[in-house]
Amino acid sequence: MEEEEIEIAQPSRNALQSVAMSAIYDFLTYLSMKQEIDVEGIVSGLCDLPYEECDYFVKACLIMAIKHYDEAVAIFNANMRKWTFDRLNRVEQAILLQAYVHYLFVDPEVEKGVVINVAVKLSKSYLSDTDYKFVNAILDKVLVRNAE
Repeated sequence: MEEEEIEIAQPSRNALQSVAMSAIYDFLTYLSMKQEIDVEGIVSGLCDLPYEECDYFVKACLIMAIKHYDEAVAIFNANMRKWTFDRLNRVEQAILLQAYVHYLFVDPEVEKGVVINVAVKLSKSYLSDTDYKFVNAILDKVLVRNAE
């Protein structure tokens, strides 16, 4: 009897976007509780795999969100009227941070419209009915590469 190769399905890019957003949400939760951030634990727990086998995109988004958190918050705050980043709910913060690091640090080839579209889809899935409009507007202002 021949051994059959079992092909493990790779998660779709949309699924990875959602996992990356969840990882950033977990980071924000650790941050609010003033706990040490366990990158490997967050990623491997969400992916249900050993850290080494987890997708690069998820790991990179989380690491870049941690590394560039203060910078991102300052930029978001500078572009919001009557709001501050810390007043947004944690899911909305995670969606914004995920889009920010994806566009500026994780995938320098990705188009701005694609990143905003993903953030809008996540907003429609996880936030109130009209919150996607705010996410769309703020990302349109904030997602700017130096060469643009």
